[in-house]
Amino acid sequence: MNSFWQDVRYGLRVFWKNPGFSTVAVLTLALGIGANSALFSVVNGVLLNPLPFANPNELVAVYSRTGTFQESSISYPNFLDWQKDNHSFSFLGAVRSDDFNMTGVGEPERLHAHMISAEFFPALGLRPLLGRNFRPEEDVAGAGPVAILGDGIWKRKFGSSPEVLGRSITLNGKVYTVVGVAAGRITGFSPTDIFVPVGQWNDPTFRDRRIGMGTNAIGRLKPGVSIEQARADMDRVAENLAATYPEADKGSGIALVPLKTDVVGDVRGILLVLLGAVSFVLLIACANVANLLLARSTGRAREFAIRSALGAGPFRVVRQLLTESVLLGIAGGCIGLGLAKLGTKVILAALPGTLPRVEEISLDAHVLGYTFGISLLTGIAFGLAPAFKAMRPDMHDTLKEGGRGASGARHRMQSVFVAFEMAMAVVLLIGAGLMIRTLTALWNVNPGFDAHNVLTFLISSTSDPNASADQLRAKYRATLAQVRGIPGVEEVSVMGGSLPMTGDSELPFWREGQPKPQHENEMTFALFYLVNADYHRAMRIPVIRGRSFTEQDNEHSPTVALIDASLAHKFFPNEDPIGKRINLGLLDMQPEIVGVVGHVQHWGLGAREHEGLEVQLYLPVWQIPDKFWPLLANGSQYVARTMGSTVGLATSIRQAAEKVDASAVLFEVRPMEEIVARSISTQKLTMLLLSVFSALLALLPHSG
Repeated sequence: MNSFWQDVRYGLRVFWKNPGFSTVAVLTLALGIGANSALFSVVNGVLLNPLPFANPNELVAVYSRTGTFQESSISYPNFLDWQKDNHSFSFLGAVRSDDFNMTGVGEPERLHAHMISAEFFPALGLRPLLGRNFRPEEDVAGAGPVAILGDGIWKRKFGSSPEVLGRSITLNGKVYTVVGVAAGRITGFSPTDIFVPVGQWNDPTFRDRRIGMGTNAIGRLKPGVSIEQARADMDRVAENLAATYPEADKGSGIALVPLKTDVVGDVRGILLVLLGAVSFVLLIACANVANLLLARSTGRAREFAIRSALGAGPFRVVRQLLTESVLLGIAGGCIGLGLAKLGTKVILAALPGTLPRVEEISLDAHVLGYTFGISLLTGIAFGLAPAFKAMRPDMHDTLKEGGRGASGARHRMQSVFVAFEMAMAVVLLIGAGLMIRTLTALWNVNPGFDAHNVLTFLISSTSDPNASADQLRAKYRATLAQVRGIPGVEEVSVMGGSLPMTGDSELPFWREGQPKPQHENEMTFALFYLVNADYHRAMRIPVIRGRSFTEQDNEHSPTVALIDASLAHKFFPNEDPIGKRINLGLLDMQPEIVGVVGHVQHWGLGAREHEGLEVQLYLPVWQIPDKFWPLLANGSQYVARTMGSTVGLATSIRQAAEKVDASAVLFEVRPMEEIVARSISTQKLTMLLLSVFSALLALLPHSG
């Protein structure tokens, strides 16, 4: 042990006497180790760490499976039957996202909410920070309205007061009693301001067995039940439902996905590829430092020869050199940790919303252990070449030459390292170049609309939650008129369904003249958009054939529809679709096709169509049957095209909305260009990291 500490002290003295060499070597290693630690912290937080729930391997996401969709939202009536009939789950909870307007506590505020069943929190094994979870008797229609606050709004609006329990709050004009405060953000779900019982939502559409309404389920497997056994059990449940409700459930199944797999999504492969790519950077850093040590070993050859002449064995010299290289590796690792922490923050800030589980990305014990491990291994790796060279010094020649010159073996070894560096650099640079070319190509993809100078926003209100369909139509028309009157606004449209590149709203249909499919799941689904006459002009979506909507396409006129070029090509391949009709069973409509418009890249630039959802149709929002208007009672999305920049319009839009309804709340104001950019955020993350790695390659050769 004494001799080991002698090696350490001697190595430190050597570095102190050669500050230039030591600084270059340590910084070179810090760049390589820091890049690896930064990316490993992401991989560790997103992929490796278990979900922060009790017994997370028991948790599964439960979806409906149809002929078109392998994993789709579930209907609430089906969920209730799943709960009763399954033999595999200790708890099965339902959840859907929504938004609520909260009034009476300071300024009105739009809250992001999750409507959950009574078993949702027990399924995840979560207990509230204060109060209690929902009771089963509260998770039914007609029960007294209750709510659980998210911890963020509890701190922001209620000053973290425990007296909030039992307090009344107003959400969408209805009074709720606070019964609990949730403990922090729930992994896998967007930040939540408030939770309410999903079973109290009595909307007729939500109670329709054919409609999912964005509802998903989380199940906790019983101890000893495998996911394969649960799948077999749920197949039995699905078969029973298909026999009982053939029109809605014939051909449907139930899909079970491990919750961690569901949360991580498709970023696993990308992160592992990037971790492999950044390993090249570390290998190149090691080769650089090995070259530095080989070059420096010439100056120390006389030292090694003298030590050998004085009786030091070759392994004693090797141990000294490996001790010095490990010291360099550990020093590089310490600085690399600081670079990793900074780099991780920069990456996550540059591309928000790209990765899941970002709140779990940190330099924890696993990352520290990984960094120490690669620091130790790299120290040994780059120290091996000079150490082996020192094992067989020619003492006679070395002492005679005074340590001048370099052997042919050293030159050959350095040449090997240089060739290795070049090979690794070329591979990484080619990858970065291909990714940049891919991203450039994506930017040049025509999305099917012009996002420039288009602003998207949501307006909600709570002035009359029980307003009739005619009253809601009048409010929307008045809001559109007010926003259209803002200087600089050219066109504005309401947007029901999903805005391109932000989600999906699908509708089953079949064309006129064909027999109605016997079962809902045998129908073709289309993405649908509820808009008014200005929408296609606002988005610059071209009309290929026929006409666009006009103000005369209202609730008093015959129902009409626009279809996109994909739907026209697929369902009317050798005929003119204008004048034909399509059947929309869920909406009880048979609109006439009056125009064909361009196809929109709904899933993002260059993205593949999602699970067969490749055709699109548009309906005038005014013609939607009255029974569906309560779904729009709390507000909707809008798009507005401006003559110039969209910056600064939010205040004017808010004032315009408040002229119609003093309780109006404006939120989620985003330029359409930002939404388009986010559709390729994963590719941008890959390009950013590969570019950073390539920049490191530009720095590293100067050190070697």
